[in-house]
Amino acid sequence: MVKRVRKAVFPVAGLGTRFLPATKAIPKEMLPLADKPLIQHAVDEAKAAGIEMFCFVTSRGKTPLEDHFDLNYELNQTLKNRGKLDLLKVVEDIQIDSGKIAYVRQSEPLGLGHAVWCAREFIGDEPFAVLLPDEQVLGDRPCLAQMMDAYSQVGGNLLSVFEVPREQTNKYGILDIGKDDGRLAEVKGLVEKPDPAAAPSTLSIQGRYILQPEIFHHLERFETGAGGEIQLTDAMAKLIGTQPFHGFRFEGKRFDCGDKLGFVLANVAYALERPDMAAKVRAALKEML
Repeated sequence: MVKRVRKAVFPVAGLGTRFLPATKAIPKEMLPLADKPLIQHAVDEAKAAGIEMFCFVTSRGKTPLEDHFDLNYELNQTLKNRGKLDLLKVVEDIQIDSGKIAYVRQSEPLGLGHAVWCAREFIGDEPFAVLLPDEQVLGDRPCLAQMMDAYSQVGGNLLSVFEVPREQTNKYGILDIGKDDGRLAEVKGLVEKPDPAAAPSTLSIQGRYILQPEIFHHLERFETGAGGEIQLTDAMAKLIGTQPFHGFRFEGKRFDCGDKLGFVLANVAYALERPDMAAKVRAALKEML
């Protein structure tokens, strides 16, 4: 029987240097995508997939992110007194109940694998999801919810994946695949940022993971890989052959919001999906172009 996934980890300790000076005092994850911060899009995606408990791996300067999900008595009361009940509901829906949210510090930027390892006590002996807020997928159904459906069928470890141009494989974690039905691909191996000539495929890890707790046995060895960092990809590779392991091709449009151009394009795309914004944005774009 496949054990249900209740918990999610959000690695948000990065400095966001690619967005300086905007991120000098504001966490990158708080940059708005349409009218919601990147991190809230990721949390909403997790909630839609049935996640009940949320762990943020943070670092110095992330207080605004923590405050965002907390109760703001003054704001709530002001909105209530002014009769702005629609906005009151918006801010109330953001809040995460006490006991269902945790923050752990990653004191040094030692890599994604180390960030996930920092959440080990929160996860315990359960399968869990990992969501990278930089990666956003716009579609009819949230990416993680799609993955949960596939996970209920195959169990084990599941990665969201997408095709990349071969010349860009040195920017991503790449899968070596076996059986492939076009939706689920059996994972035979994982390589972090391989040279295009040596890449086993062009199928890349996208930024959504469902992992088994045994991953921590490998992460705790603190073995460094590409870039001298503790790579999550390297630890996942050691689970292959011991547990089911698949790549899942999600439905939707992927946006890399850790990249300036990707972030701008995501804002346009998300705005065009909003009934209250689409017509005005489309008209403004036509005028600009």
